[in-house]
Amino acid sequence: MKLDPPALADILAARLRIRPHLDPSPLRNYPAIDRLVGAQVWIKHDNLLPTGAFKVRGGVNLMSRLDPATRAQGVIAASTGNHGQSVAFAAQLFGASAMICAPEGANPVKVEAMRDLGAEVVLVGRDFDDAREHCERLAAEHGYRYIHSGNEPDLIAGVATHTLEILEERPDIDVILVPVGGGSGAAGACLAAKSIRSDIEVIAVQSTAASTAHDSWRARAPVERPNTTVAEGLATRTAFELPQRILSEMLDDFVLVTDEELLAATALMIEKTRTLVEPAGAAPLAAAISREVRARVAGRKVALICSGANISPAQLRLVVAG
Repeated sequence: MKLDPPALADILAARLRIRPHLDPSPLRNYPAIDRLVGAQVWIKHDNLLPTGAFKVRGGVNLMSRLDPATRAQGVIAASTGNHGQSVAFAAQLFGASAMICAPEGANPVKVEAMRDLGAEVVLVGRDFDDAREHCERLAAEHGYRYIHSGNEPDLIAGVATHTLEILEERPDIDVILVPVGGGSGAAGACLAAKSIRSDIEVIAVQSTAASTAHDSWRARAPVERPNTTVAEGLATRTAFELPQRILSEMLDDFVLVTDEELLAATALMIEKTRTLVEPAGAAPLAAAISREVRARVAGRKVALICSGANISPAQLRLVVAG
């Protein structure tokens, strides 16, 4: 069944549903980052949401719309961590049981957080897609409500509220940069931004070491790519149909950064914003200070969506060593 993308009305409704549970995240300007980028830059600090990532917006919106019988049956999701935390957080809010399938090498900070939120975590396979395939089998066998990390209109409507909040506070923003794994956050940014002001540019960012979403968008067809990035929040081997359909119609550009650039940007974000950031959360800054994007946004008003505070000790050591 082909899913319809959410409209602006759905995003506005999602904002009302999530507001009792999630306060708007801060939007802050840092002169040091203005200087690095050569533009007026505001950081949308979704790394300060309860689970440290924008995914929780979608989880709360989706879970709030499930009927009691579905909640009683339980929900299941596959995740490298941030989507799983979102589902676990929302399930706890609405009294549902949650099972999360994650790769065996998943970020231990995220695994512990999912368990602390009451989810049963099943570690299986070498990467996200192995975990996803196992998750889909369990959902079919046990009748759990499978919450896909991208092909969910209510999830996309929920995460799109980050852009709604940006434009309510700074309606003069010219460019929005957003990190991409499966693409729900970028799809949401496009839907909200283009519905409010069609001339806003939305630029997506992914790692060269896991370029599936980028390459699928460029090809206008789903492709598979190896997934070896240190930034698990940007990591998938397969493309997600609904986000890709939205991005193909609305996204202005899609850029790649190296893992080395991600780690360097993580150090910069931690230093300049005094907040904790994981490599996926630093992806927009990594792109913004690259030669290509820096020239494009020079002198303009730019928003960077910082989603991901769940850095592991091992990742933090890499950042400090760099």
